[in-house]
Amino acid sequence: MPKVLVPLAEGFEEMEGVILIDVLRRAGVEVVSAALQEGPITAARGTRHLADALIADVNAGDFDMMVLPGGGPGAKNLQADTRVGALLREMKEKDRYIGAICAAPNVLRNLGILEKNDPFVCFPGTETTGQGGEYRPGERIVKSGKVLTSVGPGSAFEFALELVEILCGREAREKVQGPLQLPA
Repeated sequence: MPKVLVPLAEGFEEMEGVILIDVLRRAGVEVVSAALQEGPITAARGTRHLADALIADVNAGDFDMMVLPGGGPGAKNLQADTRVGALLREMKEKDRYIGAICAAPNVLRNLGILEKNDPFVCFPGTETTGQGGEYRPGERIVKSGKVLTSVGPGSAFEFALELVEILCGREAREKVQGPLQLPA
């Protein structure tokens, strides 16, 4: 069974974090949400969440993929955490999948996970908060090797389903997608 790490930082975008975790779990993926500190995490819209683990207690080698939810404050907090940076670098070094949505692709850019001409997409207007990469405005999901980026809250379901397909195959994606009753 594939295993995915989703770090949750103060200020993360609720829809992105919860939809990613939920859709991946519906596909049978083992998802571990990891908090940067003890206790509840207050998300961008003031909802409070409990993570499965602490970021300090996870090992990159245990995961097939690491996915960062966005939200402006959440992305800044992820980028500022040296443990998150170390996990991302190790995931890249081990040639594992990395995903980021909304403002979080800029974390990948600023930490050197996305470099030079690597294509990416992020929430419009936040592309100026990162360095490197080739911004693809108008795209909803962009793949650059084993790094996938997505535009924002409205693309969370399609992004999560793309991750399901990568990890579990087309059939698993279709099995999960049908009951979600998403627009065609």
